[in-house]
Formats: sequence, C-alpha cells, structure tokens
Amino acid sequence: MRKILASIAVGALLASGSAVATSAAAAAPTPATSVQSVIRTATAPAKVVIKKIPTKTAPYGGKATIKPRVTKSGTVTIRSKTLTVKKSGTTIAKNKKKVSLKPGTYRVTTKVTFQRYTVKSTARGTIKVYGPKKTKKLSQQLVVRQGKRPSRTSPVSKWDCPSWAPIKGNQSGIYHVPGGRYYEITSPEECFTTESAARNAGYRASRNG
Repeated sequence: MRKILASIAVGALLASGSAVATSAAAAAPTPATSVQSVIRTATAPAKVVIKKIPTKTAPYGGKATIKPRVTKSGTVTIRSKTLTVKKSGTTIAKNKKKVSLKPGTYRVTTKVTFQRYTVKSTARGTIKVYGPKKTKKLSQQLVVRQGKRPSRTSPVSKWDCPSWAPIKGNQSGIYHVPGGRYYEITSPEECFTTESAARNAGYRASRNG
C-alpha cells in the first residue's frame, strides 16, 4: 500500500513540473518578437521659415550689417544660410553669411539649405536618418538708410578729423578750428561739427588761435 501511494506522489510531482516548464516557455518571447517590440520610428513635422530683413539704418558715414533671418521647428537641420545682394542689377555679394552695406536700395536673396530627418529608436540607442538636402529662397527689396549725423566723432587718423567734423578737441581740453595757429600740429582726441558742440563736450577755445 505504501509503495502504491509513493508512486502516485512521484507522478503528481512530475506532472506539476512539466506544467510549470510549459508555462514559462510560453511566457518567454522569441528573439524576433523582443527586437520588434523595442524598435519604433518617431516622426515630427519639420518647418523652415525665411523672414524678411527689415529696413536698416547705417551709422553716419558707415555701413549696416545684415544676416539671414531663418527659423526652424521639428525634425530638420539647417546646413547653410547665405545672402546674395544686388544693387542696380550688379551683384555686390554672393553666398555670404553676412554683408555690410552702405545706405541705398538693394535686392537681397536669402538661401537656406536644410535636411529633414526621421528619429529612430533601437535597442542600441537613438539615431537620425536624414533625407535629401533641400533649398529654400526668399528675395526682397532692402532699404538701408543714412543715420543721423552726430555732433562729435572719432578722428580718421592720428592728425586728422573727418571733413564734416573738422574741429579738433585735444587731451588738454582745448579745441582748435581750421586755420588756427596750432590746428595742423594738433593730434585730436575727438572731432566736432561746431564750436558749440565742442564747448558742450567740455572743451574751451584755444587762446592762441
């Protein structure tokens, strides 16, 4: 009787172990299923916008610097942003990152080269898959205005002031006018358009001409 009961118990244990093994095998995913479950493709809208360059004002006697105005959003990478500038039909700058312009009216073309991409996540990490390069352009008329002439400015050299601001103010606090006794040998610290502007800046007239 004891032998019969022992045989029954052993059989039950063997049957239970077989069921557990079968259940575990069913729960484990196959290698193909596991890889497929972690690979996904993410996409987002991509947009590139070229904005017009607004009217510029150059400093008096100087130039205004312009640069491309470009914005982007989504899955896109900007590769280059350049300007081509024409004046009266003549190209004065081509495919430049920035351009300095004197007062005047110009035809400006902004060109952008970009690539859209798709983000892919894999078991090994995230990668970007790029599409072909694309180009976008915007042409516009641009006006560069002349800035207001200041009453004081810097010398154009060690001994000279610009013609529009000829009065020399030196480090002693004295100003000298063209034709004065010491005018030619005075090295200016600042230059002024009028004697009044020099006095307002704290200089006094030379007593010796």
